[in-house]
Parts: sequence; C-alpha cells; structure tokens
Amino acid sequence: MTILITNGCNLNQPENKNEAEDFQYLLEQFADIKIMQYQVPGFEELSLQQKELIYYLSEAANCGRDIIFDQFYKHNLTVRKTNEAIINSYSGDKTTADFKNFLVYAKRVWFSNGIHHHYSTDKFYPEIPEDYLAELILHSDTSLFPLKTGESLDTFIARVSLIIFDKNIDNKRIVLDDAKDIVAESATNFYEGVSQKEVEDFNSKFIQPDKNKALSIGLNSQLLKENGKVVEKVYKIDGLYGKAIEKIVFCLEKAHPLAETDIQKQSIELLIKYYKTGDLKTWDDYNVAWVQDLDSRVDFVNGFIENYGDPLGMKATWESVVNFKDIEATKRAEIISSNAQWFEDNAPINNRFKKKKVKGVSAKVITVAQLGGDCYPTTPIGINLPNADWIRRDHGSKSVSIENITFAYDKAAQGNGFLEEFSYSQDEIELAKKYGSLASNLHTDLHECLGHGSGKLLPGISSDALKNYSSALEEARADLFALYYLGDKKSIELGLFDSFDVCKAEYNSYLRNGLMTQLTRIQPGKDIEQAHMRNRQLIAKWCYEKGQENKIVELIKKDNKTFVVINDYTKLRELFGELLAEIQRIKSEGDFEAGKALVEKYAVKVDTDLHNEVLTRFKKLNIAPYGGFVNPVFSPVYKEGKLINVNVNYNEAFINQMLRYSKEYSYL
Repeated sequence: MTILITNGCNLNQPENKNEAEDFQYLLEQFADIKIMQYQVPGFEELSLQQKELIYYLSEAANCGRDIIFDQFYKHNLTVRKTNEAIINSYSGDKTTADFKNFLVYAKRVWFSNGIHHHYSTDKFYPEIPEDYLAELILHSDTSLFPLKTGESLDTFIARVSLIIFDKNIDNKRIVLDDAKDIVAESATNFYEGVSQKEVEDFNSKFIQPDKNKALSIGLNSQLLKENGKVVEKVYKIDGLYGKAIEKIVFCLEKAHPLAETDIQKQSIELLIKYYKTGDLKTWDDYNVAWVQDLDSRVDFVNGFIENYGDPLGMKATWESVVNFKDIEATKRAEIISSNAQWFEDNAPINNRFKKKKVKGVSAKVITVAQLGGDCYPTTPIGINLPNADWIRRDHGSKSVSIENITFAYDKAAQGNGFLEEFSYSQDEIELAKKYGSLASNLHTDLHECLGHGSGKLLPGISSDALKNYSSALEEARADLFALYYLGDKKSIELGLFDSFDVCKAEYNSYLRNGLMTQLTRIQPGKDIEQAHMRNRQLIAKWCYEKGQENKIVELIKKDNKTFVVINDYTKLRELFGELLAEIQRIKSEGDFEAGKALVEKYAVKVDTDLHNEVLTRFKKLNIAPYGGFVNPVFSPVYKEGKLINVNVNYNEAFINQMLRYSKEYSYL
C-alpha cells in the first residue's frame, strides 16, 4: 500500500545545504502538471558495491516502463510511439500554437503513462484540430510510426485519430460506479472482451481452502476471451510482457551477486524465479524473504504490486522503487516500529480485530534513487509492503517514508501562496510553517508502519471481500490510525515530538485538504474517484457531520471565502477513533454493504458551490495541482575495463528523459 503526496512540507535536509539552495527543484509546468527533480543525498558516501547495486536495480526499474503503459490501456503504446515519431522527425514549423499544444499533449501522455489522466482516469484530449494530427504524421518520417502489418498510412491515421479524439471510445480508464459493469466499462487493459460477472465467475474457480494463506489469485495476469472462453494470460518471461520481463530479469541477475546479505540474495533469486514462472506461490515466497531482509542498506521494490488500477481491486500494476536507508532519519521510524504492539493493544477498535502478537513491523526512512512503472513520474511518499494480509500477520511488513521526495515537493512549492490563501488565521499559518513538515512526516510514518499493518481479518474472511471499495477503505483505515495516535500522549513520551501543536498542525492540514483543497484536482461536475482522495474526504466529511452539533469542526466564511476551523482537537481525535473502529470492523468482517454505504455517502460526491469557490481561489495562484519527477541519471565509470565509480547527475530535462527512455527501454 502507498500514501500519496497532497500539499505538505518536509523536514529532512540534503547533506550539502549549499548545494540544496542552488538546486533547481521545479523544472517546468504545463496543463495541470508540474515537473520536478529530486536529489539523492548520501549517494557519494555509499560503497562501490552499493552504488553498482543501485545502478543495476535502477536499470531494472526502467526496463518495465512499457508494461505500465500497456496495462493502463491497450492503445497507449501506439499513441506514445506516434507522438514520439512526430517529435523526433516532424519537418514542419514547430513554433506554431498548434505544435506547442501537441507537445503539451505528448508530455501529458508521458506523465500519465497513457491517454487517461493519472488521477481522475478520465481520457484527455489534445487541443489541436483533428486534421492537424494527420498533417503532423504526413510530414514526419513515416517509417517511425507503429503501423500494423500491411496497414496503409491513411488507415493508420484514421485508427490513431479515433483513439485520440473520439470521446465515445474508452473515455474512462477506471469506472467505479457500482450500478455499472465496472469491468466492461473500464478501459484498463487488465480485461479484454469480458464482463464483470464473467470475471467473478472465472475467479470463483480458484477459491482456496486455506484462506489463512491464500494466494493473490489474478494478481499478475490479464483476462480475455478466446474462442468464446475466458482465458488468463500470465505476466512472465515466456508469457505476456515477456520481452520486457526478460530485460528486468537480466538486470536482476546482474544485481544478484552485489546483494548485501544472504537473505537479499535469496529474495532476488525468488523474484527472478517468479518472473520466469509467473507462479504466485513463488511471489509469496519472495515477499516473505524480502520482508525479512532488515540489514541491507540498499533496498528495492519491483513487481506487479498495487491493485488501485483494477476496478475490482485484484490485478496489479507494475512498479519499482530503488532506494537506500537514511540512517539518521530512520531513528524516528524505528521508535514507532519497536512500539508497534503497544499501539495495536491500545487502538480504539474491538479486541476481536486486534493482533495478539504483531510480527516484524520494520520501519525506515529512505532516499529514493530511481522510480519506475506506476511510481514514475508520480510517486508515493510512503510505502508499506507486502500487501498480502497473511504475510503481514505471520511475517510482518516493511514500512518506509521517502523524505528526499517530500523535501523536493516542499522546495518546489516555497512561496506559492497556497497556505496563506486557504488558512483561516495567521496562527494557523505559523503553526504549519513551524510544525507542518514534522507533522506530515510523522503521519506518513504512522500510516505506513502501523496503520496498514494493524488489525486482522476474522477467520474465513477474504481480503477481496470489499471489492471496488477496498482501496479507499484501507487507505482511510491507515490514515485514521495515524491521525488518532498523533494526538496520543504516548507519541510525546516516545520523543516523537514535544508539543501537541504538531498534532494540531496535521489535523488542520488534513481537514483543510479533505474538505476543501484537494478539490483543486477535480474537474467541475465530476465525482471523486481516486482512492486516496476518497479516503481523505470520507474522513473529513464524516467528522464534520458527526461534530456539527458541538461545532467540533466548522466551515466559516471570512471575506466571502470559506475556511475550515477546528474548535476542539481532543473531540476531533475521538471522532477519528470512532470511525477507525467502524472501518476496522468493516474490513475484519468483510462487510461489503456497510463499506459501500460509507464510501458512497461521504467519499464520492462534491459540494458544487464549495468546489467552484476553491477552483476560483486556486486558479489565481497559478499552481499546478499535480506533480511528478524526472529521475537522476546513473552512469558507471570504468578505468582499464574495471568499474571505479557510478556517477549521478541531474541534468536531464523531462522531454529528453522521456525520449531517451523510449529509445533505450522500449521492448513491447
């Protein structure tokens, strides 16, 4: 499970302060997107073996890039390659408004890993005439376009134009409307030509007698129809996405002898075996080994992992994050993880749903070195894995906070006026400036380390019981756990902070975001559909409604502007505890109807008047609501055929990185 950045700050500083001040974090802005870059502080102090390990793991992260494009939509690679052929070879005038608008569209496709918005999953369109696309293609090197065998250029132009411009074709990547066939209506490429019922009937054949150690059936495959029958195409080296997986395996094999510990070597061996076989038992074996590797400083995530992209919440997108431990910052996370049993025992949930013995909750703060797949260009700020409930229960989990990413967000946002526009008082602003970074980091630590790893399912309850509502409810559960314990005196006793003003700063930020400011990411007339956004509004609106009688939280008008005001932080914390207890019950009992009712009532619909006001105020700030990153570039240095160093540089612009990646890592 991952936690995504909202509008926050960060505390951690790069080791070289002067370098940080000179570093350009914000690179460019287009449409609703800002492109940033992050530093990798501490990389130069790593050993040569660690640097080389990071290099090969980073190569593996890049080799899976085509997979995420194809998983998101079956025509994404065709559109991307068409765009790139035009950019690389168009012989016409590139200074016109139309060409500049086309270039913005191409950048949006790169950013979203396809033609659907990365957050709303709505299809977006180029702001150019349809016939201009034909002109671009006709005045480019036609040998570069991805024509089908025997296809004429005219037919290709008609086909691509239909994909890009037709608003009646695949206009939504993920449909979550429970009244619809969410499989057939979604454009995601996990399914082809099958209905929701057919998928559910197919999956029902794989009911496992031992639900306590059930495999994640369907995690790494596509379902489609062949000769009238539903068949499964597994992602593996001799199966679907085989050419890209083969390259990932090649890089993992290079990384294997560089592993820092025996258990890390074993985990890489199991990951390679899994990619070769597609066997989900091997995937579980890999995760068990991976979660036990606590001594390696260099670590990585690589695989088909998160199921947010599947309307049914089963199939996983490919992702990778390469990182190494920030030793000093990790001390905070280790305090939290070492007290995991106390937090579990004292959680405000029914004792039936508590783990009697919390196992192997490890936590660390990491420095990201490379992002790939579904974590690139947009990235989480925290991760807790593995996702399998039984592995968490029996073997524990790894929780990480990614502070060089949150630091880059903070530096790129300095002076943009956002906090001043949406905070009710100067005291609230000062509280955020003083404690916001620490509060945000602690929330991430508690969310990932304890929240996702807390609680248990009752015997016989499937982790898939909540279906298309599971992701939003799980993120809400983890957020509530974090919010509740930020206000507990135990946090001060443990030395995590020395003033409850830290808790107040986070409560202010969370309610402000959940009730108002995250609406900057929603188009007028649209519902909230992204899981993390649903989670935040669910919590904020539920607490606002339940606390209205005592005015625990209010929406107050000042100077014709709406503001969120918290009047009683202690009572608000009690509300967090009440909602946590209910959502834990829903998950533990697999109560689909109650989960559905909670999400549909509080998490989906938007207050139109408030939304319009927020958008108007936000527009004046000229801030892009979404952000993503370019990766640093790692280059091995050889002397007389022997590796002597791995250099890292930050000189690659967004368009250059995307074109280079397409040239060097296109395998599908």
